[in-house]
Amino acid sequence: MFKKLLPLLLVIVSAAYAQAQQFKVLLFTKTAGFHHVSIHEGVSGIRNLASRHNFSVDWQENADVFNDKSLANYAAVIFLNTTGDVLNDAQQAAFEKYIKSGKGYVGIHSAADTEYDWAWYGKLVGMYFKTHPAQQTAFLDVKDSNFPGLERFPKRLLWTDEWYEYKKPYNADDLKILITLDEKSYDPKTNQGTGMGAEHPMSWYHNYDGGRAFYTGLGHIGLVYSDQSFLDHLYGGIYWAATGKGLK
Repeated sequence: MFKKLLPLLLVIVSAAYAQAQQFKVLLFTKTAGFHHVSIHEGVSGIRNLASRHNFSVDWQENADVFNDKSLANYAAVIFLNTTGDVLNDAQQAAFEKYIKSGKGYVGIHSAADTEYDWAWYGKLVGMYFKTHPAQQTAFLDVKDSNFPGLERFPKRLLWTDEWYEYKKPYNADDLKILITLDEKSYDPKTNQGTGMGAEHPMSWYHNYDGGRAFYTGLGHIGLVYSDQSFLDHLYGGIYWAATGKGLK
């Protein structure tokens, strides 16, 4: 009798566990351009965040998941180091509908190097990637410690990463800047650019088209996904995008 009941009990326990979790996110890592070797470390880091903060995460590289039925399962979608043209027209339409329904988006590093021909996505992520110099150590300045995940950050932080220079944003007044990069603390010059000046954003958030969008330019180097400061920053963005909570 017990053996017959065991499968039913497992289903009940699994359902209760799923209901107890805070929210569910889709982690999307498809690349059609440069492929970051740090993606797998990023997946591990986000899975660890899910275990630590009691939410669930589904990892997908297949863009077929971008349909109305599948997306309805998630409170937010995370683009982790995606590159290039990763969604077709139907998948783009499904994602637009998803955000308009009040859901969330999280972009990490080369999420800004994605979907250049899709203007809606450019407005969602906030700014497109332009160029970057060699990886260097530089100072980050926290502009808004009230955003979730940044309350424990120092106002100024020494950090090593691949520093993106971004193209002009679609609507600079719409973006709420969280972290900036001090260009005096590193060499921003490349054959395509000389930096962004005194206000060089590296992380921001905004409400967009009915939903929420958070982006961080950090996350090129694999080991940052085991760095507690970065994980606090990343979870804060995931939490806000998924729930709309955390702002004072």
